[in-house]
Amino acid sequence: MSSPTPSGGDGRTVVHLVRHGLVENPDGVLYGRLPDYHLSELGREMAATTAQFLSDRDVTHLRCSPLERAQESMAPIAAVYPIPVTIDGRVIEAQNHLEGQHVSLGGPAMRDPKNWWLFRNPLKPSWGEPYTEIVARMRLALRDAALAADGHEAIVVSHQLPIWMARCDAEGRRLVHDPRKRECALSSVTSFTFLDGRITSVAYTSPAKALIPGVKSKKFVAGA
Repeated sequence: MSSPTPSGGDGRTVVHLVRHGLVENPDGVLYGRLPDYHLSELGREMAATTAQFLSDRDVTHLRCSPLERAQESMAPIAAVYPIPVTIDGRVIEAQNHLEGQHVSLGGPAMRDPKNWWLFRNPLKPSWGEPYTEIVARMRLALRDAALAADGHEAIVVSHQLPIWMARCDAEGRRLVHDPRKRECALSSVTSFTFLDGRITSVAYTSPAKALIPGVKSKKFVAGA
């Protein structure tokens, strides 16, 4: 999709959903909402790259997930736009019952009999927060960010699955999906244009694409 278009004083409001940068995760676990997962050195470089990409925009509102990696990704953006950052629990990572485990197709978490019940309904999904609930909270957070930045632009730092759910909702896509096919790279920007309170377009770009390690993920449930 195309890069985001700046608001131009015509009543449009743009809300940019930014995914955080790469996290230091030496054990390779699904960290989800677990505390003390911070950006790696490369992740901080990714965040700075995206902040630079967004540095010449008409931003009047900043909003962020309460998790450390999101706030660390917001830091270089807030340095560009010295305005208050609203911490919003509605844009937090999706809740997941597999936190702290190694989650991959055919991996330890899926082979453990204690977890089998969690995989009973991938359409919901049964291993964590239902897609419909993620959509509901992200819809409200997007609306409030758009209201706060009325006629201007807002930046919201969140996480892969909530951002993807917001985009699926806005574009009328099915919520059930293959996690490996989400278009929501590290430090990417998914931009929602509002006109008269309604989302009229969605744009996607990946400013830090060149910094992303070229390793194909086999994650089944992304914890990012």
